[in-house]
Amino acid sequence: MFVRDYFVELHWLPKSEGGGWHVTVPDLPGCMSDGDTVEQAMENVEDAISCWIAAAERLGRDVPGPAAVHERRA
Repeated sequence: MFVRDYFVELHWLPKSEGGGWHVTVPDLPGCMSDGDTVEQAMENVEDAISCWIAAAERLGRDVPGPAAVHERRA
């Protein structure tokens, strides 16, 4: 399983909310990141996914695999 296999949701933040981009990972509860640009937000969320998985493994918790695209459309 690779970090880039996980589906992410990218949301633009208006200046009133700090500006930039917010990224969430629906398959990994609580896993999210942000950045001033799309590129920065995507780099940051890759780190967040890696850290989320490492923490779950250290704690002996299950790591959900990435859901297939067709599962998301159901």
